[in-house]
Amino acid sequence: MKSYNHVFFDLDRTLWDFDANSRAALIDICSVNGLSERIPVEEFIKVYQKINEMLWKAYRMGNVNKKTLRVLRFAKALEHFGIHDTLLGERMGEAYIDLSPKKTTLLPNTLETLDYLAGKYKLHIITNGFEEVQHTKLNNSGLSLYFTEVITSERAAARKPSPEVFQLALHLANARNHEAIMVGDDLETDMAGARAVWIDHVYFNPEKQLHNEPVTHEINDLCELRNLL
Repeated sequence: MKSYNHVFFDLDRTLWDFDANSRAALIDICSVNGLSERIPVEEFIKVYQKINEMLWKAYRMGNVNKKTLRVLRFAKALEHFGIHDTLLGERMGEAYIDLSPKKTTLLPNTLETLDYLAGKYKLHIITNGFEEVQHTKLNNSGLSLYFTEVITSERAAARKPSPEVFQLALHLANARNHEAIMVGDDLETDMAGARAVWIDHVYFNPEKQLHNEPVTHEINDLCELRNLL
C-alpha cells in the first residue's frame, strides 16, 4: 500500500450529514414562520432541495454569487407554492444560514475514523462551502480539532474541481501531491479535481451508486478507510 502523510477530506455529505442537518433546519424554519399550516412541509423541502442544487451548480460555474444563491433558493421555493413574499424568502435564507450549520449530525463512523487517522496523518478539509458556514459546522460538531488546514472555495477564490483549490491546499499543508490523498463523495468536484492534480483519491459512495469513473479507491463506509490507510 502506498504511503501517505496527508489526508484531505470533503466536508458536506462526506463527514457532516448535510441532508439530515439541512432537513432538520428547514423543518424548524417552516414551523417558526408558520409555513407548516400553509403548505406541505415535506413537499416544500423536496422543491427547495431541487432548486438549491440547481443554484449551487450555477454558483460553482460562477453564474450566481453567494448572496443571490442564499436568497433566491428560498424565494423560488416559496413561489412554487404560490407564495410571493421577498421578505419572507430573505428571512428564511438568513435563518437557514444561522441554524443549519449549528446542527451536528455526522455520517456514520466519522469520529471513530478520524480518531484512528489523527494519530497517523495530518488531516485537512477542502470544501466548496462558504467560509463562515463551514467553520461553524466544524466547530459545533466537534470536528475542528482534527484538522490542520481548512480550505474553502472562498479562501481559495476558486471552487472544486478547479486545480487552484487543490494546489492551494497542498501549499498550505506543506504537502506534495504524491504524499496526499483526497476523500470525498462527489465524482466531479472531489475525484476528478484530485485526479487533475495527480492526487490519489477515495470515492465515498454510501449509496453504492453505479459509475464508470476511474478512482484510486472506493468505499461505502468511512470505517473502510482503516483498511486503506
